[in-house]
Amino acid sequence: MLEAKYRHLYQRCLVDGLAAGLSRLEFIHPKHLSLLSCFFGVLVIPLLFYHHPIWAVITLLFSGYLDSVDGTLARLKKMSSVSGAVLDIMCDRLVEFAVIMGLYLQQPARAFWCILMLGSILICITSFLLAAAVSENESHKSFHYSPGLMERAEAFIFFVAMILFPSVFEGLAVLFSILVFYTAAVRIMQLLRQC
Repeated sequence: MLEAKYRHLYQRCLVDGLAAGLSRLEFIHPKHLSLLSCFFGVLVIPLLFYHHPIWAVITLLFSGYLDSVDGTLARLKKMSSVSGAVLDIMCDRLVEFAVIMGLYLQQPARAFWCILMLGSILICITSFLLAAAVSENESHKSFHYSPGLMERAEAFIFFVAMILFPSVFEGLAVLFSILVFYTAAVRIMQLLRQC
């Protein structure tokens, strides 16, 4: 949702300049940025476990930023590839898992809510992959991108709020899960109408 509304502005102001600069450096490969993004995202686990929420948020946001630069860099260097898209998607899911694992390890009493969030993501990703499998790709991405109410930007907003405001974690986890399940349901209904 936010992606569709604000991506162009974000892209122009914060991504294009860095990607253009990096594209001139031969030793920088888009996959390096994907892996670096994944590394910073996974750092959220120990940072939450050792109760460093501000650093966890900073590394999570940096991870998300690098994730938005890698695809632009790939397009600028004419290095877009299926393997790059696969790596990007895997890194995205690993970062989401890392955040939820970190939230659980920070307070193991959150187990049910963390499982609920992981379940909602599993169902939503399945709907996303089904949409990609049966739809024609008409975007600049390496695969068909099926937008929805809850996308990566919205998930990151929830994750940041859960990290910074632990007293309302349960409510945020429930709302997150409902919105992600809703996103999956809408996507599946659209797919069924298409088929």
